[in-house]
This record gives sequence, structure tokens and C-alpha cells, in this order.
Amino acid sequence: MCGIAGVYSTSGERIPNLDRQLKTMAKLQIHRGPDGQHEWSSKDEKIGFAHQRLSIIDLESGDQPMRDDYGNVICFNGEIYNYLELREELKGETFRTTSDTEVALAAYRVWGEDFVNKLRGMFAIAIWDEKKKKLFCARDQFGIKPFYYTQNNGCFYFASEAKALLPFVKEVEVNKEALKDYLVFQLYLEEKTLFKDIHQLTPGHILTMQGGNMNVRRYWEVFYNIDFHHTRRYFEEELKYALEESVNIHLRSDVPVGAYISGGVDSSIVAGLAKQTADKNFVGFVGKFSASGENFDESQYAAAQARMHDIPLYQRDITHDDFTDNIAKVIYHLDMPVAGPGSFAQFCISELASKHRKVVLGGQGGDEIFGGYVRYLIAYFEQCIKGAIDGSLANGNFVVTYESIIKNLRVLGPYKPMLKEFFSAGLFEPIDQRYFKLINRAPGLSSAVNWQELPESYNPFTTFQRVFNAGNVGKESYFDKMTHFDFKTLLPGLLHVEDRMSMAFGLESRVPLLDVPVVEFAARMPADVKFKDGNLKMVLQDTMRHLLCPEILNRKSKMGFPVPISQWMKGPIKGYMHDILGSRAARSRGFLNSEVVVGSIGGEGEFSRNLWGVLSLELWHQQFCDRASEFKKMAPMMTAESRIEI
Repeated sequence: MCGIAGVYSTSGERIPNLDRQLKTMAKLQIHRGPDGQHEWSSKDEKIGFAHQRLSIIDLESGDQPMRDDYGNVICFNGEIYNYLELREELKGETFRTTSDTEVALAAYRVWGEDFVNKLRGMFAIAIWDEKKKKLFCARDQFGIKPFYYTQNNGCFYFASEAKALLPFVKEVEVNKEALKDYLVFQLYLEEKTLFKDIHQLTPGHILTMQGGNMNVRRYWEVFYNIDFHHTRRYFEEELKYALEESVNIHLRSDVPVGAYISGGVDSSIVAGLAKQTADKNFVGFVGKFSASGENFDESQYAAAQARMHDIPLYQRDITHDDFTDNIAKVIYHLDMPVAGPGSFAQFCISELASKHRKVVLGGQGGDEIFGGYVRYLIAYFEQCIKGAIDGSLANGNFVVTYESIIKNLRVLGPYKPMLKEFFSAGLFEPIDQRYFKLINRAPGLSSAVNWQELPESYNPFTTFQRVFNAGNVGKESYFDKMTHFDFKTLLPGLLHVEDRMSMAFGLESRVPLLDVPVVEFAARMPADVKFKDGNLKMVLQDTMRHLLCPEILNRKSKMGFPVPISQWMKGPIKGYMHDILGSRAARSRGFLNSEVVVGSIGGEGEFSRNLWGVLSLELWHQQFCDRASEFKKMAPMMTAESRIEI
């Protein structure tokens, strides 16, 4: 786990001040790798890599950038968990270290670009191929590890964090299409970022640069080729084996490992599986909002799960003072706001965990691959009503029946406001339109955003449809279409948070549910195995119930680690919100109606995220756009006068 950066001359000319440019990028992401910093550049100074190291595997000899005997050089961020098995496959090769980095470099040399299909892990990789004079880059299948790039002044720049590229862009400006995505989804679709001219390499893709030519191609896709031939018992047995094997391989480390235990199903299963084979130093971490009531505090479930498995549990009580003290730092480390206020809580827990461990396991991915979001139930409820009216419930398109879903509708109790808004926006339209309306946050911002300031030519719904109706998902499965869209969009956003909040403290976060064999197996499961009778994540819970404490098995609510920000806005942070959103700078942004925004402070529902989204955007503008000159002064060298403070 590290921070990587590099510069490549697309003009064919020597890169001026190459060493200083590399040091500048490394300095801006020094938090990602506090254990060491190294640079490499070619003799002709037409390419160079920088690396910040967090030592997890091969603590003594795994430094990067790493060069082989053929002149190839690798700069790698992440972990290859099956590196021991790959090393055995490559037994004809000579290895000088015990690191996964050297295995990846040898694998590229032996198998070529498609070696990435053999990797199980999380990674962003850059390799300089000396013979072909080609730069090869790849990002893992799910987007666990980040990779950003830009081009300017005859150079291609890449880094683990977008902020490291800001000194080298033409101008630090807002990408207004990405801004429109954020206002609709609180996410960015496809390769867009909130910075104009900075792009992200899409998960599961390879990027190559040779001469001045860039080529991007997909190397992995998830296909929902449903297996209707096996029984439910088969899927449960195979899933149990796949999860146990994934967690075991994710425990490979030369330093002690811990786990986040949120009190939800996914992290509890991961921690329970890990405890079975981890060493005696295995510990857990949880955050709690004890002053905000049981609607926001899941720590009781985490504590019960930890007791069941005899896992020492470190807890941190998170308060409104933590919010005002740290929220600007959260946005800085995120590079751009994404997803909900859970990033703030994750920041606090990562700080706690980093004081005790360098590696933690988490439960990200379970909701997207097994179907855990309540909105899936809402969407299916509507389709069942439509099917009952049309008399089409028996045509094979429904994974739940109208009758069977009724008993599970109690979980929708806290979501009555969402149901009211959803059904008021129409009924029985095409399923892509209905799901878009279920996740679209723009209506709640209708009077707060000056939409005419954003590009009319770009419609986020068009991009949404391209992902939702993708050819790798069966046309008839509403459930698979919904989970696939979230897998391709929401999940990378959540992984963005997972990476940045942990790496802010030099902490490696691993996500065992996101292992290629697990994801590909889950995609083949019939929807009624994962979602029978409207029971969310049914196959996962039934398969692993022996690892879950009674308190978690019997709970009726699903919180998703909520942050009591709306509660705080009504009292302790109301003044802070007014100071930020009512400032002269905020009123000058153009795309917001400041009077409406300020007037809404303290008036939102308990779980509404609209003000969170607006606050995050304003803090982002303050951290990056308003300080653009500070970043620009950093190129081509870092000086004491131009150092960015956070």
C-alpha cells in the first residue's frame, strides 16, 4: 500500500526539472507512505516514477520503484494477495526479494499485458517497458486503488491522488459535467473527476502510452450469466468456501492485522471469518455516536459481535466537535467530495485504527454484490404492484411475488418520506427511469441550484442508462440491473472513501468481499437466491449466520453507518454551517442559490444528505479552487514558501 506518481514525455523531449516534479507529487501524497520515499528516472530523463511506501510485505527489500535485469521498472500501489501462487507459476524466474511487487514485474515480463487477469488483489500499477519504450498502467477490477492522470506541456502525469497533479494542470478549474453528476448522484460517472482536465482510469482497465499515443482498454468485466441449474444449497456451500478462502488470503501480511466492525452484516462476517485463522493479535475497531441516540449508534451490535468471537474492540466516540475540527481535512484528503457523510466517520475510525495497526479488513462490497440496499425492496415493491395489476407476476420476470414481499415491508418504516417522494414522481414507467428517480438527488436541490449555470448539453440520465442497460446484464432482471449499476458507480465511490480516509493516516484497508472469484460467483447466482421474498442479502446471511451474533441476526434496522449531521445542524454545528455556506466566497460560486441554502440549515430530515452535499462542495472549492495559486506555485519544485498546509 503506497502512493505512486510519474511523468512521461509524450513529445519525445527531455522533461525539464524531472526530479523536482517527481518530488513535488510525492510530497503531496506523503501521507500514503510514511515508511519511505524513492524516485527513479531514465537516463534520457523522458520518464520518471515516484513512490511513497507503506511497508506491509517484505519490509526489508521491497522498496520501489523496482527495476529488473531487463531495464523494466515498476511503480505499484496495493497488494497482490496471490503473489505466492504466482511466484510458483513463475518458478523459472529468478527473484531477489520476497515482495509481491517483484512478482508483478516478472508476471508482466512473462505473460505480457494480460498478466493483470491473473492478479487477485487491489492495485494501481505503472510499468516502464524498456524494450518497447512503452508505459503500461492498470487499475484493479473494482477500483479499490486509485489512478488519476492528466496531460499538459508535452507530458503525461499520473498519481494516486488528484491533488498531486494540480501543480501540472493548465488551470485548477471545475469540471461542470462532473459537478452535475455530483448534484444528481453524489458520485462521478465513468472517467470524470471534479477537476477539469484530470481523469481517473476506470476500474478494470489498462492504459498504455507509447510515443504520443494513449490507448485505454477494458481487461475485465463482470457478466451476469445466471446459473439456473444448481440448488440453493449448492450456492451456499460454494459461497462459504469462496469467502473463507478470500479472507484467508487477505490476511497475508508481515505486520499484525485488525478489522473494522461496524455492527452490520458484512464487516461482522469478515471479522468472524478472520478471527478463525488470524493470529492472537487480531483486534477490531468501531466508531459510535453515543450522544445521538440509538438511531445513529451501532456500537452495541459491534460489541456483541466482538464478544462472540473474543475480539478485543477499540471504540471511538465521535462528536460534533470532531466534525467541525476535521471536516475540512476530510475533504482535502478525499480530493473531491463523494458519497455521503460516512467519510467523516471513516476518517475518525481510521485515525483510531492507525494507532494500533497498519492493516485492517473491512466489509465493503456486500451490499452491491449480494443486494443489501433498501431501495431494491422499494423498487421491487412497485414492480410487484404493477405485476399484480397487469396479471404478469407469473411470467418469470419477478424474483419475489406480491404475496411473499408483504411480510418484509416492515423494514421500509423509516423510509416513508422516500416512498412518498418516489411514488409522487410517477408510477409504472420503464424500470431504468424508475431506478433513476429512486437515486436522483437533484429534485431535493431544485431551488438551491442554479441549473442554468451547468451545461445543458450534458444529461446525467444518458450516462446512467448506458451503465444501467449494459449488455453484460440480462435484460429481464431488474434486480441484477440495479445491483450492477451500484457496483459500477456507487461502489467505486465508497472505495474512494475507504482508500483516502485510511491512507490519510498511512493505514492499509483491505476488502475481502471484493475478490474476483467471489464477485464472479455472486454474479452467476439467480436473483431469487440473493433476494428471496424480499429478504436483502439473504444468501449471504443464511450462509454465514453461524458467524453472526443473535443481536445482529435479529435486528430489523439497517443503518449503513449514519452520521447525525442533520441532528447537529439543528444545534451544535448550525453556526459553523452558516459561517461556511453564508460566507462571501460561498455566495460567489454561481451555481448555488445561497439564500435558499442558508435558509434550509437545520430544517432537513434526519437522514437527508442534500446539505451535506452542498457543504462538501463549498469546502472543496475552499481547499482547492480558492488555493489554486498555491498549488501552481509548487511546480516544478517544492519550497517552504509554497508548501500546502491542511
